[in-house]
Amino acid sequence: MRPELRLLSDDLVTRILDEGFQLLIDPGIRIHNADALDLLAAAGAEIDRGTQIASIPERIVRQALATAPHAFDLYDLDGRPVVHYGGDRVHFDPGSAAISLLDSDGRVQRPPQTADFVRFVQLVERLPAIDAQSTALVCADVVEEIGDLYRLYLALNFMRKPIITGAFRKDTWWTMKDMLSAVAGGDEALAQRPTAVFDVCPSPPLLWSDLTCQNLIDCARAGIPAELVSMPLAGATAPVTLAGAVVQHTAESLSGVIIGQLAQAGSPIVWGGSPAVFDMRHGTTPMGDVGTWMIDLAYVQIGKALGLPTHAYLGMSDAKVVDAQAGLESAGGTILAALAGVNMVSGAGMLDFESCQSFEKLVIDAEIIGMAKRLIGGLEAREDPIALTLMRQLRHQADYLGQEHTLRWFREEFYLPSDVIDRGSSDAWHSRGSPTAFERARARVDQLLAEYRPPALSDELKAELRRLTTSAAQHFGMNELPPLPKISGE
Repeated sequence: MRPELRLLSDDLVTRILDEGFQLLIDPGIRIHNADALDLLAAAGAEIDRGTQIASIPERIVRQALATAPHAFDLYDLDGRPVVHYGGDRVHFDPGSAAISLLDSDGRVQRPPQTADFVRFVQLVERLPAIDAQSTALVCADVVEEIGDLYRLYLALNFMRKPIITGAFRKDTWWTMKDMLSAVAGGDEALAQRPTAVFDVCPSPPLLWSDLTCQNLIDCARAGIPAELVSMPLAGATAPVTLAGAVVQHTAESLSGVIIGQLAQAGSPIVWGGSPAVFDMRHGTTPMGDVGTWMIDLAYVQIGKALGLPTHAYLGMSDAKVVDAQAGLESAGGTILAALAGVNMVSGAGMLDFESCQSFEKLVIDAEIIGMAKRLIGGLEAREDPIALTLMRQLRHQADYLGQEHTLRWFREEFYLPSDVIDRGSSDAWHSRGSPTAFERARARVDQLLAEYRPPALSDELKAELRRLTTSAAQHFGMNELPPLPKISGE
């Protein structure tokens, strides 16, 4: 039996949805994208072209929900379906778009470079608990205008897992799509076996920018899954009550479902987000706050009530270094996300309000994820009778260690962590030099990176990826890309 967590009563789910539907009518959704306004007008929504506000009746919402897929698969670059968005399946990827990296000394944050991003991709490939890649770092050694597509370019050279990504511009989205199509074997192959999900973010409250709305429409028309990332800030850009923030998230996300389905009925869409409470003492948006977790868990329950695939940013910390606060906040969010059955949980490795990534935190978070996955695996009767025959056989002898039954089942029953988690004696720990968790994680990073082997990409595909990226860079005045790091085994 799988343990699960529900935060809302059925009555509260109904009330939140009802208020979300009503917000779509009054005050409506402000949309700074002519294509989306035209789609909504053609569907029967009332459009005020002067204010760019669409008043969307419930009939249009229901039609969009009827065509939105309840599930879809994400494929790795070997063509295997390895991530299932739908139901209560749970997967994890690192948090995205960090603008700083915690250096290996564990104290200093610095801007990431190309080599850092490549190493991060390689590390994710070597962590089985992490199900998908992400465009996790924004590289500081390329022009800002290609920051989005450059991350994808680097990842595609070194990954096999699928990827969660996103565009920063309307034009760069097309280069990213072309790179994904080149790897997949064409646009049709990419739509049939998607290897990437694009995050698209409405702006609170109740607004779509031209950029993100166009990204959503382009994803839908290309058959590429889009992940709605609504970001209400309770007490700042959304009502201060947690349920009120969920109502706003509901309306914003419903508007995204509608626009995506009007652009292309049946296009895959994910009910996701990255909300937070607003800490009025410091003017910050704590991702490790229990109130933030509760908004996430509640909106995921709303998404499931609508039968949609789900996503959340959980498992992060607001700590600036990998310390006890980082462990507390990351473990709490990760375990709750697993119990809630979030299909894709983003955030592993992240610190400092979604702005910083850490190699060492990522490998520690992978252990938390491993434990969380074991927890939702549930407790089951491996044999029938469960223990009666074995215990009658051994009677009062404490000799289970030597039994075939133990050898058969212990790896399935127990979660066996790596050396990042210290389960040895105090004497053994002292004999190894008394390493801290961060020091053990740093050693684990080095070990996994030494074991990484690059994927077998053809020279022609590598050249095409570099041509597409270089062409985009040259458009913004950057003539040459940084060289790719040499990898052992190439």
